[in-house]
Amino acid sequence: MLGTRFFYTFALWLLVPYIFLRLLWRARKQPEYLRHIGERFGFYSISSDRPVIWLHAVSVGETRAAQSLVTRLRKTYPDHQILLTHTTPTGRATGEQLYGSDVLRAYLPYDYPFAVNRFLRHFKPQLGILMETEIWFNLIHACRETGTPLLLLNARMSEKSARNYARFARLTRNALGELTAIAAQTADDAARLTSLGAQDVAVTGNLKFDIEPPPAMLQLGGRLREQFGTGRKVFLAASTREGEEALLLNALKNIHIPELLLIIVPRHPQRFGAVAQLLEQRGIAFMRRSEMGEPNRAVPAEIRAVLGDSMGEMFAYYAAADLAFIGGSLLPYGGQNLIEACAAGTPVLVGPHTHNFAEATLLAASAGAAIQIQDAGELMAKLQRLLDNSDALSGMRRQCAGFVKSNRGATDKSLQIIMPLLAANRNSSREL
Repeated sequence: MLGTRFFYTFALWLLVPYIFLRLLWRARKQPEYLRHIGERFGFYSISSDRPVIWLHAVSVGETRAAQSLVTRLRKTYPDHQILLTHTTPTGRATGEQLYGSDVLRAYLPYDYPFAVNRFLRHFKPQLGILMETEIWFNLIHACRETGTPLLLLNARMSEKSARNYARFARLTRNALGELTAIAAQTADDAARLTSLGAQDVAVTGNLKFDIEPPPAMLQLGGRLREQFGTGRKVFLAASTREGEEALLLNALKNIHIPELLLIIVPRHPQRFGAVAQLLEQRGIAFMRRSEMGEPNRAVPAEIRAVLGDSMGEMFAYYAAADLAFIGGSLLPYGGQNLIEACAAGTPVLVGPHTHNFAEATLLAASAGAAIQIQDAGELMAKLQRLLDNSDALSGMRRQCAGFVKSNRGATDKSLQIIMPLLAANRNSSREL
């Protein structure tokens, strides 16, 4: 009898034309999608003469979340080579910004058996780590067949994702059962994974809490604040998604904060042009971050908005802001990471749609580091109140530090899972 994975793979083959069309479509705004296409099918020009620890981080968020773990792995296993695989060009670029040439970077191949097998034969990883919600059925099976220990780490499983995976119950249950270990961010994530068939799911917390703001970014944030104007109120709209900028700009007309400077940093760089067009259409005087230069060009008083069209500077934007709104939450995108803002000491406003970061949002709000609002109108009302009340804003800043500090420790707990697996794999390799 043909198994469910056979039908899954057959469906993937039917999608081959769509894959190339999708790459071409995305390349219209981000030409990097047409680079390294061979890697997406298991063909690589890079290699390592050292044992490989492989970590898959889909895009920017997962790559940044893995930073504390990668740092500790490099320190603990200096004789190993870290390989970071990605799905998006922005994730790959983030890996390059964070680690330079010290870490290998490549695209993870599409989940075709021939491609994932080529990937495993080429790099021969001693250990594989999938970050967050990456359940690739053929990849997981190939790792089990080749004896490659594979972890699902920092795992999260929203109610929506759990419902989607439950539609393919047998396939999902088999894949989860073939993983060597699973470590979830929260007890709720662990419960949903268990309901899908996972066994012995550990709860290790969220790696994002272990991220330390890079000193260079904090220093850059100080310089940016001087350029923005130390006497101005600075409101950052971070990681905004399509449709949210228009809601924010429309609502801003209903409040009055003298000399307010709005910083908008879209989540995806391919949308920089679209957001600039929105500002132009509304007659809002703005300039781009890329026009500010370093280090002395001040933002003129008549400029009301700055478009953050740079990569890898989010910590600097947080450090330069009085208050931040975390995008992806005003419309039903599921929210973005608010922990980085709190780690930089910046109070947070967040919308109603936060299922991707539900527990972190709840903890931040309970600690007084964040305020959850229901719509753009309420967001602006809170913005007005907080920027008019320096004591309330200072209190939220103090709560940010305690919120982050009290939830750290996921890196240590993750290493407690990783280290025995690497030791066991090295011992078995010597015996062979």
